[in-house]
Amino acid sequence: MMKKKLLLIDGNSVAFRAFFALHNSLERFKNANGLHTNAIYAFHNMFDNVMKKEEPTHVLVAFDAGKTTFRTEMYQEYKGGRSKTPSEFREQLPYIRELIHHLGVKTYELANYEADDIIGTLATKANKEEYEVVIVSGDRDLLQLVSDDITVDITVKGVSEIEVYNPAKVAERYDGLTPAQVVDLKGLAGDTSDNIPGVTKVGEKTAIKLLKEYETVEGVYEHVDEMKKSKMKENLINDRDLAFLSKELATINRQTPVEVEIDSLEYVGKDLDKLIPFYQEMNFKTFLDKLNITEDVPDMEDILFEVVREFEAEMFAPEMALYVEMLGENYHTEEIVGVAWGTAKKIYVTDELSLFENQYFLDWLADGANKKVYDAKRTYVALNRYASQKLAKVHFDVLLAAYLLDTNDNANDIAGVARHYDYQEIQSDEAIYGKGAKRGLPAEEETFYAHLARKIQAIHWLSGRLDQDLADKNQSELFYKMELPLSFILGEMEIAGITVDPTRLQRMKGEFSKRLQEIEKKIYAEAGEEFNINSPKQLGVILFEKMGLPVIKKTKTGYSTAVDVLEQLREQAPIVDDILNYRQIAKIQSTYVEGLLRVIAGDGKVHTRYVQTLTQTGRLSSVDPNLQNIPIRLEEGRKIREAFVPRHKDWLIYSSDYSQIELRVLAHISNDEHLKAAFIEGQDIHASTAMRVFGIEKAEDVTPNMRRQAKAVNFGIVYGISDYGLSQNLGITRKAAQQYIDTYFEKYPGVKTYMEDIVRDAKDQGFVETLYHRRRYLPEINSRNFNLRSFAERTAINTPIQGSAADILKIAMIDLAKRMKAANLEAVMLLQVHDELVFEVPEKELETLDKLVKDVMENAVALHVPLITDSSWGPTWYEAK
Repeated sequence: MMKKKLLLIDGNSVAFRAFFALHNSLERFKNANGLHTNAIYAFHNMFDNVMKKEEPTHVLVAFDAGKTTFRTEMYQEYKGGRSKTPSEFREQLPYIRELIHHLGVKTYELANYEADDIIGTLATKANKEEYEVVIVSGDRDLLQLVSDDITVDITVKGVSEIEVYNPAKVAERYDGLTPAQVVDLKGLAGDTSDNIPGVTKVGEKTAIKLLKEYETVEGVYEHVDEMKKSKMKENLINDRDLAFLSKELATINRQTPVEVEIDSLEYVGKDLDKLIPFYQEMNFKTFLDKLNITEDVPDMEDILFEVVREFEAEMFAPEMALYVEMLGENYHTEEIVGVAWGTAKKIYVTDELSLFENQYFLDWLADGANKKVYDAKRTYVALNRYASQKLAKVHFDVLLAAYLLDTNDNANDIAGVARHYDYQEIQSDEAIYGKGAKRGLPAEEETFYAHLARKIQAIHWLSGRLDQDLADKNQSELFYKMELPLSFILGEMEIAGITVDPTRLQRMKGEFSKRLQEIEKKIYAEAGEEFNINSPKQLGVILFEKMGLPVIKKTKTGYSTAVDVLEQLREQAPIVDDILNYRQIAKIQSTYVEGLLRVIAGDGKVHTRYVQTLTQTGRLSSVDPNLQNIPIRLEEGRKIREAFVPRHKDWLIYSSDYSQIELRVLAHISNDEHLKAAFIEGQDIHASTAMRVFGIEKAEDVTPNMRRQAKAVNFGIVYGISDYGLSQNLGITRKAAQQYIDTYFEKYPGVKTYMEDIVRDAKDQGFVETLYHRRRYLPEINSRNFNLRSFAERTAINTPIQGSAADILKIAMIDLAKRMKAANLEAVMLLQVHDELVFEVPEKELETLDKLVKDVMENAVALHVPLITDSSWGPTWYEAK
């Protein structure tokens, strides 16, 4: 007859271990009602693993009945000094018990006793009745129960790794001691986790040595007088009572009045009728999938949604989805036309703007309760214009999560994301409002309200799926610690805006108009006639027919006069140089001088929008207006920055940017010794590269041209440049360019290894990652088309470098926002432009801000090489740079 097996689980101990096993994912594990679920989830995993391993016939999970037990009566300080149990753990305990019952297992607790005593009693009883017993706990006190028929499984790493203790394992762990001697060990050495005192200055090693000679605490004290005079002997004598008390405290009571029969603990399997709705309530998609049961998406007919005009307290629960509908994309100026909020089963919709004056709604926005949204920054900034309270906290952003999971999917409305995840219960805005139409009431009002309600339903449904996908791809920290907090910081920057002096722009407009007229006259003189300089067709006739310049490229409508074509003709005729200058100044005039004048808001500022979900590398984009693309190579372009000023006269514009951050990231990622050394030693990296590539011994022998070429090679390598690309940049032959590249790789072998490894990895897995697990998928990396494949390979090389640099700046921005708030500074972070951050600061705070920014930016992350910043300031952005 097969021996029965009893599995006894120490509920409190394992649940606590489960909580901390996924503690780093605490914010990720929440259900729709805001309940933390990390301990419930990890406990379930442990249970499944143990059940699979042990295949018990009988199971019980024992819990402590409370803090007061017979041990606290003996010693009030027992288990004293423990830090307060986290509320996030306490709230999960009732649900862990509920889970256990749905898994088909009984729980038991006994007043005045601990779970250990219940387990000890049942293990002893079962052993007499010829059961094999397995105990699972995170507490080594239970090792005293180990015997030939009782094993104790100790969770050692979270709940995923287990050490199995039999008598031999106990002897191995405690240098020859038996399980029975575990209580004597605690008597002498004590136990800090349970605040068992033991004997002063007697640690585990000393206690083991004494027990190997004298066997028990009693044996030690029978022979204490024979011991040589020592401090230990003195402590043993002085702490005699504590030693015996400690042993008694550590001893598990195996004779407790347990009122449960072992036969009643037979395991009959999971109660799926109760377990499935429990999984759905907890948002445990993984466990549902294992049962091959998918959560049904309720049709809108099954969803209660209510159009409301008046607002009551019970409408605003802690965990809800929130969606704000606006007429158009620019949430700084567009009107809010509707708001929806609610749970997955009860949704409220309104177009009544008195909502923004309702105190219940305002309190809900400001109370920090978790909310799910689509586009947190848009929601935050839009509400800021209407409501007197700011949106305090967002738990999940469907748009941000979808972007991180696949940067190729740039859906701009929630229906696009929904389709990507095969969720069919929502139509696109275009389908509802009409192609090209602004959002707002469609032909049928009811359609508008239902559409907003569907958005709430979709946010709830998608949040669980995306959250799990982020975890599966190791991107939870990127989402919760970087992108989501950053969206609020960017929102604050957008709201703050930057002051622009229109009088300076008007002056520039006049100066540029005069300059353009001068260049125009010069071009006409060189051409021998007047023509429309802005007409590619007329310009082509002048350059290639009248002046006889060589034709580089043709288009369907005639000659190409694109910038790359004109650059190649620059040396052949002065008119070409003048045309390029004319185009550049004309663009600066129309795009930036006139463009900025059009978008200065009523507060005298421009409020750019940062698009967080556009680029493949994670870099931010600036739109309406784009302040990242102000041309700075031309003096006329740089002068545009003169119009950007602080909001007060006695303030300054302060700028700080990372020095050569991408090359520093390359040094870190490639781990190339020579590249690292150059940065660690503070060398001029381009001069250092020139010395190595051109074989020059002394830095002073590096010519400006050599340094320029080395700089082109350095940055070319970062972008996976080809010999053709480098030859075009430097105006040399492809053969010479290839020689430069080959020499570079010879001198920097770590860089070559990195490039080969990253391309190989990309081919194997189809994507590359930054240092912080930002992914970029490369569908063309294995293409048969050489051009497509080559571009994907260059992208694979560059993305981890450029993307990691972008991530580092984001980390710095988050840290800066915290530090500036903590320091109570008036200074404001205004702009992010590639590797540069721009602030406005009172003169009195300049020194404080300078030190703070330098400290935060240079210590944002720890690389193999130092991060260095260049900072400057002045009365305008121009003078700050």
